[in-house]
Amino acid sequence: MSEPATLGEFFAGAGRGTLAALRCGGCGELSLPPREFCPACGARAWQPTPLGGEGEIVSFTIIRVPPAPLAGTAPYAVAVVRLREGVSLLGRVVDIPLDRLAVGLPVRFRPLTLQGQTAIGFGPA
Repeated sequence: MSEPATLGEFFAGAGRGTLAALRCGGCGELSLPPREFCPACGARAWQPTPLGGEGEIVSFTIIRVPPAPLAGTAPYAVAVVRLREGVSLLGRVVDIPLDRLAVGLPVRFRPLTLQGQTAIGFGPA
């Protein structure tokens, strides 16, 4: 059995510009975020699988009243993005005017650093 990747490893890779999910060696289910057991078959035989980072917005919201630490950055948008590989990620939208956001808009992963921590971002494809 292989050990599952951790969220720390996921975000460390994202900070270097790469995204990866885990693929179950038992049934082939793709999992993101990392977890200990496969939700489809219960196996614990994970294999890291690179993700291309391209996808489309399936939902978004515009944050106008952010938490206090992000007060100077509003308004900004966060979106749920379905990647081509079939898994979804939540990330901040960058380099796209807020009035151009739409469900179905193609986007691409962009690593972000917010307050010294790696975050997931999505910009124009």
